[in-house]
Amino acid sequence: MSSFARNAVVLGLLSAVGPFAIDMYLPALPSISGDLHASTAATQLSLTVYFLAFGVFQIIYGPASDMIGRRPPLAIGLALFALGALGGALAPSIGWLIAARVLQGIGAAAVTVIPRAIIRDLHTGAEATRLMAMVMLVFGVSPLLAPLFGAALIALVGWRAVFVAMSIAAVLGLILVGLLLPETRPIALRSKAGLAPVLSSFAHLLRDRQFIGLVLIGGFGMASFFSYLAGSSFIYIGHFNLTPTQYSLAFALNAAGFIGASQLAAPLGVRLGMRRAVIGAVALYASFALLLLALTLSGVDQLAVLMALLFAIFGCLGVALPQTMVMSLEQHGPIAGAASALSATLQMLIGAALIALISLFENGTALPMVAGIATAACAALGVTLATLRRPEPLPQPAE
Repeated sequence: MSSFARNAVVLGLLSAVGPFAIDMYLPALPSISGDLHASTAATQLSLTVYFLAFGVFQIIYGPASDMIGRRPPLAIGLALFALGALGGALAPSIGWLIAARVLQGIGAAAVTVIPRAIIRDLHTGAEATRLMAMVMLVFGVSPLLAPLFGAALIALVGWRAVFVAMSIAAVLGLILVGLLLPETRPIALRSKAGLAPVLSSFAHLLRDRQFIGLVLIGGFGMASFFSYLAGSSFIYIGHFNLTPTQYSLAFALNAAGFIGASQLAAPLGVRLGMRRAVIGAVALYASFALLLLALTLSGVDQLAVLMALLFAIFGCLGVALPQTMVMSLEQHGPIAGAASALSATLQMLIGAALIALISLFENGTALPMVAGIATAACAALGVTLATLRRPEPLPQPAE
């Protein structure tokens, strides 16, 4: 296996640990709610606090990885994630479970922000997009298989087994870091330790309008996916009466749209230019989201229609998001950890805020989720046009 492929597999599997804690968890939400005698809102709060911790603590891991290297913070994060998973497996109440999910989110933050920085350490431009897309292909194992695995565990053993599986995944991640992941941040390139350099890096990034615009495009795009994560199990299982296994298959199909389309990101970026590719993908994403909202408001309440349009929506995001991630880090190699951290934190906070907002309007139908997706899509399109409207010359063919 080439070093490029090995890095893609390792970084993809590490990046999947955090989503693994979501995707396996989703089929268990109704069971958890009943077993712990918790309301739907309280059960969804266990997902929201995970996102909040996941987002906020990336702001610590990113700069730390600039200062001390990429591997040590990864190991610390995976260890915390494993402890949180064990706490969830033993939870006697919804309050205990929420606390365990916070600890899990704190640990999972490391395995999201640091792999992005490692990609920037290794590559830029089209090669970075290609590696990011390959990482997403491996990362796609989580949304495709984790819900099915989670549903099988729930049926055979119960929802607590899901958390045991999460702890095992974290231990395997530690083994990967120890054996297969080289340090990509050499001592000579590490940032100075201390709060002042970190604040200086963040101030520099916040003044970069292009960086903030790209981060917001990705943030609103991810917010659509978070809306789906928060509402899909209750809608598919509670409203459309799917079994947990059927829900997992439906979830995997929608995820396949994102993962499959992400493999087109690098070729389209080379052919059209990254700006044009992102603008086109986001415009289609918003169009499909508004069509779904219009159909839902008109009374269309069919599972096939919902799944087909969600497949198209997430496919468009699969083309746009890898490129916005690469473009946002392109000019910030010396502070790639801080840039990745700020980007991921802002995006997670946007997603968590939308989940919290949607939960206020939860009524058992798809409308709150669909409205949240459409709102995020329109916001993403507005930011895209404001950020990327500067003309970009078409790539010239090689002579």
